[in-house]
Amino acid sequence: MSDRIWRIATRKSALALWQANHVADRLRQLPSGPTVELVLIVTSGDQNQTDALRQFGGTGVFTREVQRAVLDGRADFAVHSLKDLPTQSADGLSMGCVPERAPRCDALLLPAGIPEATSLADLPANARIGTGSPRRQAQLRYHRSDLDITEIRGNVDTRLRKLDEGEYDAILLAEAGLRRLGLHQRISLLLRPPLFFPAVSQGALGIETRTDDTEAQALLSTLTCVTTHAEVIAERALLRTLRAGCHAPLGVWAEITDQTLTLTAVLLSNDGTARLEQSASGSADDPERIGVTVAERLFEAGASVLLGE
Repeated sequence: MSDRIWRIATRKSALALWQANHVADRLRQLPSGPTVELVLIVTSGDQNQTDALRQFGGTGVFTREVQRAVLDGRADFAVHSLKDLPTQSADGLSMGCVPERAPRCDALLLPAGIPEATSLADLPANARIGTGSPRRQAQLRYHRSDLDITEIRGNVDTRLRKLDEGEYDAILLAEAGLRRLGLHQRISLLLRPPLFFPAVSQGALGIETRTDDTEAQALLSTLTCVTTHAEVIAERALLRTLRAGCHAPLGVWAEITDQTLTLTAVLLSNDGTARLEQSASGSADDPERIGVTVAERLFEAGASVLLGE
């Protein structure tokens, strides 16, 4: 490798900085010991902390400006939460690597001092729940139609403050982000399949670089986790085939056992009154095909009606 200084584009949020620094440290630990710096970017998703994401840009609101920094040469890599990244790569960019995934479940958080919940049934009738994710909202409504589910925006600390000040009876956040920020002690209940399915690519990072930067691609390839990469290829193939976008009420679970990859997906109506579930298994060497198969089975089961909402 050359003596090149490698620059990572990242958002300024605490979680984004943790993720970028994690990748930077992984790179610095390579035998070549490269020099790595961060390039801080403010995205439209960071600037607008009040409106629902789907109302002012939807897919890409946390990624476009970060990608632009790589394309115009201000940075060499972009580190994303992969669930925020559109399934179609931006022109001129390629996925350099997908490192090992963090725990991918959703987490229910209660106000400080409230005992842990053992199930969603522990929430009081008409409890106020904060989450901006249509997927989480739909799954909550499917299990508890009485809940008062409202939007919540802001970084993790802001959301926790709103929870503890009594604006909500509970909020939902990703387990991965809480653990990365050292806030796992705030988790009151982990929401796992078959009850609750996480988002496509949840818990995974995606690192992009310019398509023509072969030196960067070679460096990043050393960080790829084969298992995680296969899982997210299947999940993202499903999402791309459904043409659903990252804000659809779609949950997934992929896992590999003895080189067999099994992908299960649930698709719900926005109000949670309808729910479809389909699965497919096959060789982990062909994850794309498995994702497409699950999408096709969802279409056969009536997915078009739910997606048409």
